[in-house]
Amino acid sequence: MSKYSALWDYVCQSGQASLRMTFEEIQSITGLSIDHSFLTCKKELAAYGYQVGKISLKKQTVIFNKME
Repeated sequence: MSKYSALWDYVCQSGQASLRMTFEEIQSITGLSIDHSFLTCKKELAAYGYQVGKISLKKQTVIFNKME
């Protein structure tokens, strides 16, 4: 089980084609700050039918996109 499983479940359950979340929202769901392990773990999201579209360090947001 990934430390980001709660986030992957949240993104999948949203059902949205594109979902923008702040680092703060992600931390609220996972209880974790975004760190370098997120870059490694983001590939797990494909099993849920989504992918990480863009990570903005400036805006502190992550965009999740539903895969076709």
